[in-house]
Amino acid sequence: MSETTDRVKTKDITLDIEGMTCASCVGKVEKALSGVDGVDAAAVNLATRTATVRASDADLDPLLDAVRRVGYVARPHSDDRDPAEEVAAYRRRLIVAVPLTVAILILTFAVPDWPPSMWLAFALATPVQFYAGWPFLVNATRAARHGTTTMDTLVAIGSLAAYGYSAWAVLDAASAQGAMSGMPSDVQHYFDTGAVIITLILLGKLLEARARRSAGDASRALLERGAKEATVRSEDGSERKVPIEDVHPGMRVVVHPGEKIPADGVVREGTSWVDLSMLTGESVPVDVVPGDEVVGASINGHGLLEVFVTRVGANTKLAEIVRLLQAAQGSKAPVQRLADRISAVFVPIVLTLSALTFVGWTLLGGVGPATALLNAVAVLLIACPCALGLATPAAIMAGTGRAAELGVLFKGGAVFETARGVDIVLLDKTGTVTEGSMTVAEIVPANGMTADGALVLAAAAESGSEHPIARAVVAGARERGLEIPPTTEHSVLPGAGAMARLGETIVRVGRPDGLPPELLAEAERLADSGLTPFAVWREEIPFGLVAVADAIKPEATSTMARLSKLGLSTAMVTGDRRATAMAIARQVGVDRVLAEVFPEGKVEEVTRLQNEGHRVVFVGDGLNDAPALAAADVGIAMGSGTDVALAAADVNLLSGALSSVADALELARATYRIIAQNLFWAFAYNVVMIPLAVAGLLNPMWAAAAMALSSVTVVLNALRLQRFHRSGGGNTPDVARVGTARSAATAAV
Repeated sequence: MSETTDRVKTKDITLDIEGMTCASCVGKVEKALSGVDGVDAAAVNLATRTATVRASDADLDPLLDAVRRVGYVARPHSDDRDPAEEVAAYRRRLIVAVPLTVAILILTFAVPDWPPSMWLAFALATPVQFYAGWPFLVNATRAARHGTTTMDTLVAIGSLAAYGYSAWAVLDAASAQGAMSGMPSDVQHYFDTGAVIITLILLGKLLEARARRSAGDASRALLERGAKEATVRSEDGSERKVPIEDVHPGMRVVVHPGEKIPADGVVREGTSWVDLSMLTGESVPVDVVPGDEVVGASINGHGLLEVFVTRVGANTKLAEIVRLLQAAQGSKAPVQRLADRISAVFVPIVLTLSALTFVGWTLLGGVGPATALLNAVAVLLIACPCALGLATPAAIMAGTGRAAELGVLFKGGAVFETARGVDIVLLDKTGTVTEGSMTVAEIVPANGMTADGALVLAAAAESGSEHPIARAVVAGARERGLEIPPTTEHSVLPGAGAMARLGETIVRVGRPDGLPPELLAEAERLADSGLTPFAVWREEIPFGLVAVADAIKPEATSTMARLSKLGLSTAMVTGDRRATAMAIARQVGVDRVLAEVFPEGKVEEVTRLQNEGHRVVFVGDGLNDAPALAAADVGIAMGSGTDVALAAADVNLLSGALSSVADALELARATYRIIAQNLFWAFAYNVVMIPLAVAGLLNPMWAAAAMALSSVTVVLNALRLQRFHRSGGGNTPDVARVGTARSAATAAV
């Protein structure tokens, strides 16, 4: 069971549900769970066989009882559940069904005139019906006991009708003849029909289970990526290997070159680079030194590291990613609502239609009861709503799984539907279009202040801020060996700068507005060259300008081109000076720029575009981006961003690569296309096939084969998403390009 508590003490509870086979099952379980006191919402996923319940003060037992009352079995969710067990169970029954069914077909069609063939077919059909078909009979009986119907109801009634009629015909004929040897060879039986129905549906279930297991491989693969053991260093310097379960926060672990980092932590000793591709999908390694945070499951490069463990188990970044992925895979797209409404009444309608088919053919069609029965059975089998229930969840599972491999986490199925209609992408500049790792590039002192003096004042004002510019200024002062004086009363002015008290005076940094003409001209010069200048004041006297450089991400230009090919216009929204923003926009190919914008201005721009009829994507990473991320139709947070930004967004990019924005939007659109295709074919299949069955043009065996094939088809169609590749052959920056870009930025400073 997984749960998350929020401010109103609600929690998300995940249950494993047994016995669900079709879309109508989903509707029944959702309705039952939603009726429990304290439940705010319930979502059931047929593909994962799970239910996610958002509840306030709801105990587990009432939820389990509610599911049991409608004929299903619920258990607390376990990640240890092996999906191969379901595949193995179907395989065991199929191993019995296939040879017996083949033998029945041979007896029925190859030697129909041999009198014992009917008795042998009877004997062989019995284990097929009551062993191979046992799960259908059990589930149908359980549903009937609770006054409900499911897909298994249709299969059980259809196969039992063929088997029961055939058994009655054979026994009645034997009774009339008085002996097996005298039985006429023209007695009509349908043992072959019942056996083939069960065998084909079992085969479809096996293929479907294997395909669903493949679609859900992403979250299991992520869980398996963690280290299985760790090398723990004791206080006396000795080292010992321990299982990963025995690692706790506060321990020191040693990570040798090429090993996986066992848990989240902070580097205490050693320098190396870390490969995050297993988590982020990006091949760019990250340099780490003492004091840097590292993530469990990432791979250590060339150096020996000692890591102080801070988070283990369910609290690690890897576990958080898996939870987000599983939540997305268990979610629904809004387009599924129509399928849910139809499936809620589908099975009872089909049962009624099948009965009417039997009566109609018997009374009006001028055929015998055997032919009428076959037509009625065909209606039952062709109409099983498996494909309808799998259409959306199978696509979402496959799409979110492939996205996770590329370092993209969708927070829910609604994103796929929303993303297809977006037409403009708004991008923050710092940390989104640019690297966000700024360095001091130039200092212009004024009013008798030296360059170092101006930098010290700036660092004093910025020392209480975590903004990338603030970190760059403080680091620049320390690199020059300058002493930063202690300050108090720090305050950050969102989008405008920072200030602090230095002794008896106030020092402030911020936009170079209201400066003397000569300083203003210098600020324009710096901005036109692509630098970000800001002014330094003490007691409102300007003492100079400090300009920082921020390297453009090497994949920015190709990403803008990809977004353009997707039919999206782009705009950069930034609090930076217009000249600086325009210089960067020209280099990367952004369509337009909105500069010198406060955080609330970003939200206003999102709202303005939405009021004009646009569907807006906002991409950002900072604390001041969170309101715009929440307001946009689709909010995308860079993985390098703040926790607030990540929480506000609809899509989280595990890496800081801008190319992942195009990946996310392209994959979201591809996933929605698969959902739409699956729903179309699921509906079209029933619209076309049910009338054929009612008209007597569809043999029950072919109906069973078509029904099984429809379920497998929608899952296999969804699995095409696992072959998704970035358009243009991929745009992930390689190590050489990143190194070159950073070297160029350093040289510029």
